[in-house]
Amino acid sequence: MKNKRPFYRTLVTVCLFVICGTGFLTAQNISNFLELKGTVIDESNRNRLVFADLVIKGTNISTVTNMDGEFLLKVPTEHVEGLVVVSHLGYEKKEVAIASLKGKIKITLVPAVTTLDAINLIARPSNAKELVLETLRKKGRLYNNDNTLMTAFYRETIKKRRKNASLSEAVVKIHKQPYTNYRKDNIELVKARKNTDYSRLDTLALKLQGGPFSNLYTDLVKYPEYIFTEEDIDDYDFSFGESTNINKKLVYVVNFKQNTFIKDPLYFGKLYIDAQTLALTNAVYSLNVENKELSSQMFVRKKPRRVDVHPTKATYRVNYRIQNGKWHYAYSNILLSFKVNWKGKLFNSVYTLNSEMAVTDWEIHESKFAKLKNQMLRPTTILTDQASGFSDPEFWGEYNIIEPEKSIENAIAKIKKQLKKT
Repeated sequence: MKNKRPFYRTLVTVCLFVICGTGFLTAQNISNFLELKGTVIDESNRNRLVFADLVIKGTNISTVTNMDGEFLLKVPTEHVEGLVVVSHLGYEKKEVAIASLKGKIKITLVPAVTTLDAINLIARPSNAKELVLETLRKKGRLYNNDNTLMTAFYRETIKKRRKNASLSEAVVKIHKQPYTNYRKDNIELVKARKNTDYSRLDTLALKLQGGPFSNLYTDLVKYPEYIFTEEDIDDYDFSFGESTNINKKLVYVVNFKQNTFIKDPLYFGKLYIDAQTLALTNAVYSLNVENKELSSQMFVRKKPRRVDVHPTKATYRVNYRIQNGKWHYAYSNILLSFKVNWKGKLFNSVYTLNSEMAVTDWEIHESKFAKLKNQMLRPTTILTDQASGFSDPEFWGEYNIIEPEKSIENAIAKIKKQLKKT
């Protein structure tokens, strides 16, 4: 059998004890923007909604809710009389007047009822694999084909068991290439901060794939070769799941998994495809890590001889947004868990790496991108330590960030205490 190109084998190499992140920004009154902070919840069961999109209507300014369903959105003063559009897969879209959002904000979304009538059943393609192939072929018509300069917020954390060992975050500029060409996107670093507790990581010299580039390469429409192409798509089995909708539009759900005769670690998950345009709107998938040796080779590039490392979980998510009739990359999340066994030690260690990147603004770039060598990141770039930023509540200024989870807030609070002592 041919050798597969594993999804994260060539994307980024980083040291486990060097990258990770989060951010924290306290409420503040700054004259040139209004800060909105709150939660998005299900109207029927009051559950908090993770990965809900919030976009200032008529602009490209946006954010996404965190794992606690919380959001933080900075609205420039010229848009405070406008609307915030809130959407989530499987829910009705909602528009809320910004002026009405005050105090502890709670935005409720109504679950959308998906009914497949006779027309929809007849119109649905009979072959799930052919639907996926047609979706990939349509990227030139459905996705943004201009040079696009995106502002994005990146966060990464590493935990040893349940305790945070490293926190880092950055604001970056993504030089997004048109979806029709084969040039890879570039990332320009704007601002970053990081703090690492090396004692919790046992000075472990593991080099793992990671960093902002790994999140960027989850863009399956731009980089389908990291999952499946027309040449190797026969290694997968495709089937239809129960359809859903987004913004009152029918969305096909395609399940995929590797065929039983394939032994290399491949992926399994769900693709969400807009029924009308056949655009990929979301994807949620995982790596098959049953084969410890082969799956370990996909992530671990360097390790001490006395240690055995293998992944126990590898899950991915990518979301797209539509603006002016064109879809574009909007958000991605990666969760990796590793078990580390040292020879001669009774107990093993479990490390969890979680990274996410959200596009918070973007604009069409009329000319070709200039190469800013001093500011451009490489896939192997490691963010340097800069703990001081965690003690500055205005560190990010007007940049939109992903609201930190409660566990991350607690970790940053400890960092602030340490900084005060020193």
